[in-house]
Amino acid sequence: MAKQTGSIAVALAVGVAVGFVAARTLPPMKDTAAAPTQPTAAPAAAPTPAPARPAAAAGADTIYDVPFDASQPTKGKKDAKVTIIAVSDFECPFCARVNPTLKQIEETYKDDVRIVWANNPLSFHQNAMPAAEAAYAAHEQGKFWEMHDLMFANQRALTRENFEKWATQLGLDMAKFKAALDSGKFKAQIQKEQQLYTSRGARGTPGFFINGRLFSGAQPFDNFKRVIDEELKRADAELAKGTKPADLYAKLIAGGATAHVAAPARPAEPTKPVFVEIPDGAPSRGPAGAKVTIVAFSDFQCPFCSRVNPTLKQIEDTYGKDVRLVFRHLPLPFHKDAKPAAEAAMAAHEQGKFWEMHDKLFQNQRDLSRATFERYAQEIGLDMNKFRAALDSGKFRAYVENDERYAGTVGATGTPAFFINGKKVSGAQPFDNFKRVIDEELKRADAELAKGTRPAQLYQKLAGN
Repeated sequence: MAKQTGSIAVALAVGVAVGFVAARTLPPMKDTAAAPTQPTAAPAAAPTPAPARPAAAAGADTIYDVPFDASQPTKGKKDAKVTIIAVSDFECPFCARVNPTLKQIEETYKDDVRIVWANNPLSFHQNAMPAAEAAYAAHEQGKFWEMHDLMFANQRALTRENFEKWATQLGLDMAKFKAALDSGKFKAQIQKEQQLYTSRGARGTPGFFINGRLFSGAQPFDNFKRVIDEELKRADAELAKGTKPADLYAKLIAGGATAHVAAPARPAEPTKPVFVEIPDGAPSRGPAGAKVTIVAFSDFQCPFCSRVNPTLKQIEDTYGKDVRLVFRHLPLPFHKDAKPAAEAAMAAHEQGKFWEMHDKLFQNQRDLSRATFERYAQEIGLDMNKFRAALDSGKFRAYVENDERYAGTVGATGTPAFFINGKKVSGAQPFDNFKRVIDEELKRADAELAKGTRPAQLYQKLAGN
Protein backbone atom coordinates (compact mmCIF):
# COMPACT_ATOMS: atom_id res chain seq x y z
CA MET A 1 0.00 0.00 0.00
CA ALA A 2 1.13 3.57 -0.52
CA LYS A 3 2.70 5.32 2.41
CA GLN A 4 0.44 7.86 4.10
CA THR A 5 1.62 11.46 3.74
CA GLY A 6 0.85 15.01 4.85
CA SER A 7 -1.18 15.20 8.02
CA ILE A 8 -0.67 11.54 8.70
CA ALA A 9 3.12 11.37 8.54
CA VAL A 10 4.16 8.76 11.04
CA ALA A 11 5.38 10.31 14.28
CA LEU A 12 6.29 7.41 16.48
CA ALA A 13 6.55 8.26 20.15
CA VAL A 14 8.31 6.14 22.77
CA GLY A 15 6.81 4.53 25.81
CA VAL A 16 5.14 1.16 25.51
CA ALA A 17 1.88 0.92 27.41
CA VAL A 18 0.38 -2.47 28.18
CA GLY A 19 -3.31 -2.76 28.89
CA PHE A 20 -5.78 -5.39 29.81
CA VAL A 21 -9.08 -3.82 28.87
CA ALA A 22 -9.54 -5.92 25.74
CA ALA A 23 -10.02 -9.06 27.52
CA ARG A 24 -13.10 -7.71 29.16
CA THR A 25 -15.29 -6.85 26.26
CA LEU A 26 -17.23 -9.99 25.48
CA PRO A 27 -20.78 -9.60 26.73
CA PRO A 28 -22.32 -11.07 28.73
CA MET A 29 -19.42 -13.07 30.20
CA LYS A 30 -15.91 -11.74 30.34
CA ASP A 31 -12.44 -11.86 31.78
CA THR A 32 -12.08 -8.75 33.88
CA ALA A 33 -8.94 -6.74 34.40
CA ALA A 34 -8.45 -3.87 36.79
CA ALA A 35 -11.09 -1.17 36.63
CA PRO A 36 -9.89 2.45 36.70
CA THR A 37 -12.34 3.53 39.36
CA GLN A 38 -12.48 2.88 43.08
CA PRO A 39 -14.15 -0.43 43.98
CA THR A 40 -17.79 -0.04 44.87
CA ALA A 41 -20.59 -2.20 46.12
CA ALA A 42 -22.99 -4.36 44.18
CA PRO A 43 -26.77 -4.00 44.34
CA ALA A 44 -28.57 -5.87 47.09
CA ALA A 45 -30.99 -7.79 44.91
CA ALA A 46 -30.37 -9.90 41.84
CA PRO A 47 -29.34 -7.25 39.33
CA THR A 48 -31.15 -6.50 36.11
CA PRO A 49 -29.13 -7.17 32.96
CA ALA A 50 -26.72 -4.41 32.04
CA PRO A 51 -27.72 -2.24 29.09
CA ALA A 52 -26.12 -3.03 25.75
CA ARG A 53 -22.60 -1.73 25.55
CA PRO A 54 -22.11 1.22 23.19
CA ALA A 55 -20.56 0.23 19.91
CA ALA A 56 -17.27 1.97 20.64
CA ALA A 57 -15.43 2.97 23.75
CA ALA A 58 -16.52 5.79 26.01
CA GLY A 59 -15.50 8.99 24.24
CA ALA A 60 -16.11 7.16 20.95
CA ASP A 61 -16.70 10.38 19.04
CA THR A 62 -13.05 11.29 19.52
CA ILE A 63 -11.12 11.08 16.27
CA TYR A 64 -7.48 10.06 16.62
CA ASP A 65 -4.70 10.88 14.19
CA VAL A 66 -3.67 7.27 13.61
CA PRO A 67 -1.27 6.94 10.70
CA PHE A 68 0.19 3.75 9.32
CA ASP A 69 2.99 3.07 6.90
CA ALA A 70 3.89 0.87 3.98
CA SER A 71 5.43 -1.83 6.18
CA GLN A 72 2.08 -2.73 7.74
CA PRO A 73 0.00 -5.52 6.15
CA THR A 74 -3.32 -4.48 4.64
CA LYS A 75 -6.38 -6.01 3.02
CA GLY A 76 -8.76 -4.01 0.86
CA LYS A 77 -8.58 -1.04 -1.51
CA LYS A 78 -6.25 1.87 -0.76
CA ASP A 79 -9.09 4.35 -1.34
CA ALA A 80 -11.69 2.50 0.76
CA LYS A 81 -14.21 4.71 2.55
CA VAL A 82 -13.47 3.09 5.91
CA THR A 83 -10.02 2.14 7.20
CA ILE A 84 -9.87 -0.18 10.21
CA ILE A 85 -6.52 -0.43 11.96
CA ALA A 86 -6.58 -3.67 13.95
CA VAL A 87 -4.15 -3.54 16.89
CA SER A 88 -3.58 -7.16 17.81
CA ASP A 89 -1.49 -9.85 19.53
CA PHE A 90 -1.06 -13.36 18.13
CA GLU A 91 -1.24 -14.95 21.58
CA CYS A 92 -4.37 -13.08 22.71
CA PRO A 93 -7.43 -15.41 22.73
CA PHE A 94 -9.79 -12.47 22.18
CA CYS A 95 -7.86 -11.43 19.06
CA ALA A 96 -8.46 -14.92 17.70
CA ARG A 97 -12.11 -14.73 18.70
CA VAL A 98 -12.72 -11.53 16.73
CA ASN A 99 -11.22 -12.81 13.46
CA PRO A 100 -14.50 -14.33 12.16
CA THR A 101 -16.15 -10.96 12.81
CA LEU A 102 -13.47 -9.18 10.77
CA LYS A 103 -14.05 -11.67 7.97
CA GLN A 104 -17.78 -10.92 8.15
CA ILE A 105 -16.99 -7.21 7.91
CA GLU A 106 -14.90 -7.81 4.78
CA GLU A 107 -17.65 -9.92 3.18
CA THR A 108 -20.35 -7.40 4.06
CA TYR A 109 -18.63 -4.16 3.09
CA LYS A 110 -16.25 -5.42 0.38
CA ASP A 111 -14.40 -2.50 -1.30
CA ASP A 112 -15.74 0.03 1.20
CA VAL A 113 -13.47 -1.28 3.99
CA ARG A 114 -9.72 -1.64 4.26
CA ILE A 115 -8.12 -3.51 7.19
CA VAL A 116 -4.62 -2.60 8.37
CA TRP A 117 -2.68 -4.80 10.79
CA ALA A 118 -0.78 -3.30 13.74
CA ASN A 119 1.13 -5.15 16.45
CA ASN A 120 0.73 -4.85 20.20
CA PRO A 121 2.41 -7.96 21.67
CA LEU A 122 1.43 -7.74 25.34
CA SER A 123 4.25 -8.25 27.82
CA PHE A 124 2.58 -11.15 29.65
CA HIS A 125 2.25 -13.12 26.39
CA GLN A 126 5.75 -14.49 26.10
CA ASN A 127 5.30 -15.85 22.57
CA ALA A 128 3.54 -12.79 21.12
CA MET A 129 6.65 -10.83 20.10
CA PRO A 130 8.40 -13.82 18.44
CA ALA A 131 5.14 -14.56 16.61
CA ALA A 132 4.86 -10.97 15.41
CA GLU A 133 8.43 -11.14 14.10
CA ALA A 134 7.72 -14.41 12.30
CA ALA A 135 4.56 -12.95 10.76
CA TYR A 136 6.53 -9.97 9.46
CA ALA A 137 9.22 -12.29 8.13
CA ALA A 138 6.42 -13.98 6.17
CA HIS A 139 5.05 -10.56 5.16
CA GLU A 140 8.44 -9.73 3.67
CA GLN A 141 7.80 -12.59 1.26
CA GLY A 142 4.17 -11.70 0.57
CA LYS A 143 2.58 -14.26 2.89
CA PHE A 144 1.56 -12.30 5.99
CA TRP A 145 -2.12 -13.20 6.03
CA GLU A 146 -1.42 -16.87 5.41
CA MET A 147 0.99 -16.93 8.37
CA HIS A 148 -1.49 -14.83 10.39
CA ASP A 149 -4.17 -17.49 9.92
CA LEU A 150 -1.85 -20.35 10.88
CA MET A 151 -0.76 -18.58 14.06
CA PHE A 152 -4.27 -17.80 15.22
CA ALA A 153 -5.33 -21.37 14.46
CA ASN A 154 -2.45 -22.65 16.61
CA GLN A 155 -2.15 -20.13 19.44
CA ARG A 156 -0.86 -22.67 21.93
CA ALA A 157 1.98 -23.72 19.66
CA LEU A 158 3.76 -20.43 18.89
CA THR A 159 7.31 -21.76 18.84
CA ARG A 160 10.28 -21.18 16.56
CA GLU A 161 10.02 -24.78 15.39
CA ASN A 162 6.42 -24.26 14.31
CA PHE A 163 7.13 -20.89 12.71
CA GLU A 164 9.65 -22.65 10.50
CA LYS A 165 7.27 -25.53 9.83
CA TRP A 166 4.52 -23.14 8.74
CA ALA A 167 6.95 -21.09 6.66
CA THR A 168 7.90 -24.27 4.83
CA GLN A 169 4.22 -25.09 4.26
CA LEU A 170 3.72 -21.61 2.79
CA GLY A 171 6.63 -22.07 0.40
CA LEU A 172 8.81 -19.31 1.84
CA ASP A 173 12.52 -18.92 1.14
CA MET A 174 13.64 -20.58 4.38
CA ALA A 175 17.14 -19.13 4.44
CA LYS A 176 15.67 -15.62 4.21
CA PHE A 177 12.97 -16.41 6.77
CA LYS A 178 15.42 -17.82 9.32
CA ALA A 179 17.83 -14.94 8.80
CA ALA A 180 15.06 -12.45 9.49
CA LEU A 181 14.22 -14.16 12.78
CA ASP A 182 17.85 -14.56 13.82
CA SER A 183 18.64 -10.89 13.15
CA GLY A 184 15.54 -9.46 14.82
CA LYS A 185 15.15 -7.15 11.84
CA PHE A 186 11.43 -6.53 12.41
CA LYS A 187 11.50 -5.96 16.16
CA ALA A 188 11.97 -2.20 15.87
CA GLN A 189 9.00 -1.83 13.52
CA ILE A 190 6.79 -3.89 15.82
CA GLN A 191 7.80 -1.76 18.81
CA LYS A 192 7.10 1.43 16.84
CA GLU A 193 3.59 0.24 16.08
CA GLN A 194 3.02 -0.73 19.68
CA GLN A 195 4.24 2.66 20.91
CA LEU A 196 2.15 4.61 18.42
CA TYR A 197 -1.17 2.87 18.87
CA THR A 198 -0.98 2.43 22.64
CA SER A 199 -0.28 6.17 22.90
CA ARG A 200 -3.61 6.74 21.11
CA GLY A 201 -5.47 4.54 23.60
CA ALA A 202 -5.33 1.00 22.16
CA ARG A 203 -3.60 -0.33 25.26
CA GLY A 204 -5.25 -3.74 25.23
CA THR A 205 -5.95 -6.27 22.53
CA PRO A 206 -7.76 -6.41 20.29
CA GLY A 207 -8.14 -2.67 19.73
CA PHE A 208 -9.38 -1.00 16.57
CA PHE A 209 -9.35 2.46 15.04
CA ILE A 210 -12.25 2.84 12.60
CA ASN A 211 -11.46 5.95 10.57
CA GLY A 212 -9.65 7.12 13.68
CA ARG A 213 -12.36 6.19 16.21
CA LEU A 214 -11.19 3.94 19.02
CA PHE A 215 -13.15 0.71 19.38
CA SER A 216 -12.04 -1.81 22.01
CA GLY A 217 -12.41 -5.54 22.30
CA ALA A 218 -13.75 -8.61 20.54
CA GLN A 219 -17.22 -7.17 20.15
CA PRO A 220 -20.01 -8.65 18.01
CA PHE A 221 -20.54 -7.74 14.37
CA ASP A 222 -23.53 -5.48 15.05
CA ASN A 223 -21.42 -3.26 17.30
CA PHE A 224 -18.80 -2.87 14.57
CA LYS A 225 -21.57 -2.29 12.04
CA ARG A 226 -22.96 0.70 13.90
CA VAL A 227 -19.61 2.48 13.82
CA ILE A 228 -18.78 1.47 10.24
CA ASP A 229 -22.16 2.69 8.98
CA GLU A 230 -21.63 6.03 10.72
CA GLU A 231 -18.19 6.30 9.14
CA LEU A 232 -19.53 5.49 5.68
CA LYS A 233 -21.82 8.50 6.00
CA ARG A 234 -18.93 10.68 7.14
CA ALA A 235 -16.85 9.45 4.19
CA ASP A 236 -19.65 10.09 1.71
CA ALA A 237 -20.00 13.63 3.05
CA GLU A 238 -16.29 14.27 2.53
CA LEU A 239 -16.36 12.85 -0.97
CA ALA A 240 -19.35 15.05 -1.77
CA LYS A 241 -17.22 18.07 -0.81
CA GLY A 242 -14.72 17.11 -3.49
CA THR A 243 -12.16 15.18 -1.46
CA LYS A 244 -10.39 12.66 -3.69
CA PRO A 245 -10.73 9.00 -2.65
CA ALA A 246 -6.94 8.69 -2.39
CA ASP A 247 -6.92 11.53 0.17
CA LEU A 248 -10.00 10.42 2.09
CA TYR A 249 -8.40 8.68 5.06
CA ALA A 250 -5.97 11.53 5.63
CA LYS A 251 -8.88 13.98 5.54
CA LEU A 252 -11.00 11.94 7.94
CA ILE A 253 -8.31 11.77 10.64
CA ALA A 254 -6.86 15.26 10.05
CA GLY A 255 -6.56 17.24 13.28
CA GLY A 256 -7.28 14.15 15.37
CA ALA A 257 -6.00 13.55 18.88
CA THR A 258 -2.41 12.34 19.23
CA ALA A 259 -2.73 11.23 22.85
CA HIS A 260 -5.33 9.10 24.55
CA VAL A 261 -8.47 10.96 25.57
CA ALA A 262 -9.60 9.59 28.92
CA ALA A 263 -13.10 8.19 29.15
CA PRO A 264 -15.46 9.91 31.56
CA ALA A 265 -15.48 8.52 35.08
CA ARG A 266 -17.75 5.52 35.56
CA PRO A 267 -20.74 6.25 37.78
CA ALA A 268 -20.52 4.69 41.21
CA GLU A 269 -22.56 1.55 41.81
CA PRO A 270 -25.06 1.35 44.67
CA THR A 271 -23.30 0.98 48.02
CA LYS A 272 -25.63 -1.57 49.63
CA PRO A 273 -23.98 -5.01 49.92
CA VAL A 274 -25.37 -8.10 48.25
CA PHE A 275 -25.47 -11.33 50.21
CA VAL A 276 -23.49 -14.03 48.41
CA GLU A 277 -24.18 -17.54 49.62
CA ILE A 278 -21.31 -19.79 50.62
CA PRO A 279 -22.11 -23.44 49.82
CA ASP A 280 -21.35 -26.08 52.42
CA GLY A 281 -17.86 -27.36 51.82
CA ALA A 282 -16.82 -24.53 49.47
CA PRO A 283 -13.03 -24.16 49.29
CA SER A 284 -11.91 -21.46 51.71
CA ARG A 285 -8.97 -20.16 53.68
CA GLY A 286 -9.20 -18.29 56.96
CA PRO A 287 -11.56 -18.60 59.94
CA ALA A 288 -15.30 -18.83 59.42
CA GLY A 289 -15.75 -16.02 61.94
CA ALA A 290 -13.33 -13.64 60.21
CA LYS A 291 -14.27 -9.97 60.23
CA VAL A 292 -14.04 -9.82 56.43
CA THR A 293 -15.22 -12.54 54.04
CA ILE A 294 -14.12 -12.30 50.42
CA VAL A 295 -16.04 -14.52 48.00
CA ALA A 296 -14.09 -14.83 44.75
CA PHE A 297 -15.68 -15.99 41.50
CA SER A 298 -12.85 -17.24 39.32
CA ASP A 299 -11.90 -19.21 36.20
CA PHE A 300 -8.75 -21.33 35.98
CA GLN A 301 -8.19 -20.39 32.32
CA CYS A 302 -8.69 -16.63 32.83
CA PRO A 303 -5.34 -14.76 32.68
CA PHE A 304 -6.63 -11.98 34.91
CA CYS A 305 -7.65 -14.47 37.59
CA SER A 306 -4.09 -15.72 37.57
CA ARG A 307 -2.75 -12.19 37.64
CA VAL A 308 -4.71 -11.25 40.79
CA ASN A 309 -3.50 -14.24 42.85
CA PRO A 310 -0.37 -12.48 44.19
CA THR A 311 -2.64 -9.65 45.35
CA LEU A 312 -4.88 -12.13 47.18
CA LYS A 313 -1.80 -13.59 48.87
CA GLN A 314 -0.75 -10.09 49.89
CA ILE A 315 -4.21 -9.58 51.40
CA GLU A 316 -3.91 -12.80 53.40
CA ASP A 317 -0.38 -11.94 54.54
CA THR A 318 -1.46 -8.42 55.54
CA TYR A 319 -4.73 -9.16 57.32
CA GLY A 320 -4.14 -12.66 58.63
CA LYS A 321 -7.10 -14.10 60.57
CA ASP A 322 -9.23 -11.02 59.94
CA VAL A 323 -9.90 -12.22 56.38
CA ARG A 324 -11.50 -15.37 55.00
CA LEU A 325 -11.22 -16.13 51.26
CA VAL A 326 -13.90 -18.33 49.67
CA PHE A 327 -13.48 -19.70 46.14
CA ARG A 328 -16.48 -20.11 43.82
CA HIS A 329 -16.34 -21.23 40.20
CA LEU A 330 -17.24 -19.16 37.16
CA PRO A 331 -15.79 -21.00 34.12
CA LEU A 332 -16.45 -18.69 31.19
CA PRO A 333 -18.04 -20.36 28.14
CA PHE A 334 -15.25 -19.34 25.76
CA HIS A 335 -12.60 -20.98 27.99
CA LYS A 336 -13.05 -24.62 26.95
CA ASP A 337 -10.69 -26.00 29.58
CA ALA A 338 -12.01 -23.97 32.50
CA LYS A 339 -14.86 -26.27 33.52
CA PRO A 340 -12.77 -29.49 33.42
CA ALA A 341 -10.12 -27.66 35.46
CA ALA A 342 -12.76 -26.62 38.00
CA GLU A 343 -13.91 -30.24 38.31
CA ALA A 344 -10.31 -31.37 38.79
CA ALA A 345 -9.86 -28.75 41.52
CA MET A 346 -12.96 -29.99 43.31
CA ALA A 347 -11.76 -33.59 42.99
CA ALA A 348 -8.58 -32.47 44.74
CA HIS A 349 -10.68 -30.57 47.31
CA GLU A 350 -12.45 -33.84 48.14
CA GLN A 351 -9.06 -35.07 49.33
CA GLY A 352 -8.15 -31.88 51.17
CA LYS A 353 -5.84 -30.49 48.49
CA PHE A 354 -7.88 -27.81 46.71
CA TRP A 355 -5.40 -24.98 47.14
CA GLU A 356 -2.47 -27.10 46.06
CA MET A 357 -4.32 -28.02 42.86
CA HIS A 358 -5.51 -24.39 42.52
CA ASP A 359 -1.90 -23.23 42.45
CA LYS A 360 -0.83 -25.87 39.94
CA LEU A 361 -3.68 -24.99 37.56
CA PHE A 362 -3.02 -21.27 37.66
CA GLN A 363 0.71 -21.78 37.16
CA ASN A 364 0.06 -23.88 34.05
CA GLN A 365 -2.93 -22.20 32.41
CA ARG A 366 -1.82 -23.13 28.91
CA ASP A 367 -1.88 -26.85 29.64
CA LEU A 368 -5.20 -27.64 31.30
CA SER A 369 -5.64 -31.16 30.02
CA ARG A 370 -6.74 -34.41 31.63
CA ALA A 371 -3.18 -35.72 31.46
CA THR A 372 -1.83 -32.71 33.32
CA PHE A 373 -4.63 -32.85 35.90
CA GLU A 374 -3.53 -36.38 36.69
CA ARG A 375 0.12 -35.38 36.80
CA TYR A 376 -0.62 -32.54 39.23
CA ALA A 377 -2.74 -34.92 41.33
CA GLN A 378 0.19 -37.30 41.61
CA GLU A 379 2.56 -34.45 42.45
CA ILE A 380 0.37 -33.28 45.36
CA GLY A 381 -0.09 -36.82 46.66
CA LEU A 382 -3.72 -37.61 45.88
CA ASP A 383 -5.31 -41.07 45.83
CA MET A 384 -5.24 -41.46 42.05
CA ASN A 385 -8.00 -44.06 41.80
CA LYS A 386 -10.36 -41.78 43.70
CA PHE A 387 -9.28 -38.72 41.70
CA ARG A 388 -9.74 -40.43 38.32
CA ALA A 389 -13.10 -41.86 39.37
CA ALA A 390 -14.31 -38.38 40.33
CA LEU A 391 -13.35 -36.98 36.90
CA ASP A 392 -14.71 -39.98 34.98
CA SER A 393 -18.07 -39.82 36.74
CA GLY A 394 -18.45 -36.05 36.50
CA LYS A 395 -19.05 -36.11 40.24
CA PHE A 396 -18.42 -32.38 40.70
CA ARG A 397 -19.90 -31.10 37.46
CA ALA A 398 -23.20 -30.17 39.06
CA TYR A 399 -21.39 -28.32 41.84
CA VAL A 400 -19.39 -26.25 39.34
CA GLU A 401 -22.44 -25.56 37.18
CA ASN A 402 -24.42 -24.46 40.23
CA ASP A 403 -21.68 -21.93 41.06
CA GLU A 404 -21.73 -20.81 37.44
CA ARG A 405 -25.49 -20.25 37.43
CA TYR A 406 -25.50 -18.59 40.83
CA ALA A 407 -22.81 -16.07 39.84
CA GLY A 408 -25.15 -14.27 37.46
CA THR A 409 -27.82 -13.84 40.11
CA VAL A 410 -25.48 -11.70 42.22
CA GLY A 411 -24.01 -9.74 39.34
CA ALA A 412 -20.79 -11.69 38.77
CA THR A 413 -20.74 -11.74 34.97
CA GLY A 414 -16.98 -11.67 34.45
CA THR A 415 -13.83 -12.95 36.09
CA PRO A 416 -12.34 -12.35 38.49
CA ALA A 417 -15.19 -10.93 40.59
CA PHE A 418 -15.02 -10.42 44.34
CA PHE A 419 -17.57 -9.71 47.03
CA ILE A 420 -15.99 -8.24 50.17
CA ASN A 421 -18.60 -8.64 52.91
CA GLY A 422 -21.01 -8.37 50.00
CA LYS A 423 -19.42 -5.33 48.34
CA LYS A 424 -18.50 -6.06 44.75
CA VAL A 425 -15.01 -5.42 43.40
CA SER A 426 -14.51 -6.36 39.76
CA GLY A 427 -11.26 -7.29 38.11
CA ALA A 428 -7.58 -7.87 38.80
CA GLN A 429 -7.25 -4.63 40.70
CA PRO A 430 -4.18 -3.55 42.68
CA PHE A 431 -3.78 -4.23 46.39
CA ASP A 432 -4.57 -0.63 47.41
CA ASN A 433 -8.02 -0.84 45.80
CA PHE A 434 -8.84 -3.97 47.78
CA LYS A 435 -7.31 -2.42 50.91
CA ARG A 436 -9.69 0.55 50.85
CA VAL A 437 -12.71 -1.72 50.90
CA ILE A 438 -11.27 -4.17 53.43
CA ASP A 439 -10.34 -1.38 55.84
CA GLU A 440 -13.87 0.02 55.61
CA GLU A 441 -15.28 -3.43 56.28
CA LEU A 442 -13.03 -4.00 59.28
CA LYS A 443 -14.50 -0.86 60.88
CA ARG A 444 -18.01 -2.03 60.05
CA ALA A 445 -17.23 -5.46 61.53
CA ASP A 446 -15.81 -3.98 64.72
CA ALA A 447 -18.96 -1.88 65.13
CA GLU A 448 -21.15 -4.98 64.77
CA LEU A 449 -19.08 -6.99 67.22
CA ALA A 450 -19.33 -4.11 69.69
CA LYS A 451 -23.12 -4.38 69.44
CA GLY A 452 -22.91 -8.03 70.51
CA THR A 453 -23.05 -9.76 67.11
CA ARG A 454 -21.31 -13.12 67.39
CA PRO A 455 -18.39 -13.82 64.99
CA ALA A 456 -20.26 -16.81 63.55
CA GLN A 457 -23.12 -14.51 62.44
CA LEU A 458 -20.94 -11.62 61.37
CA TYR A 459 -20.78 -12.33 57.62
CA GLN A 460 -24.55 -12.74 57.29
CA LYS A 461 -25.11 -9.53 59.24
CA LEU A 462 -22.59 -7.46 57.24
CA ALA A 463 -23.57 -8.85 53.84
CA GLY A 464 -27.19 -7.97 54.43
CA ASN A 465 -28.84 -11.37 54.73
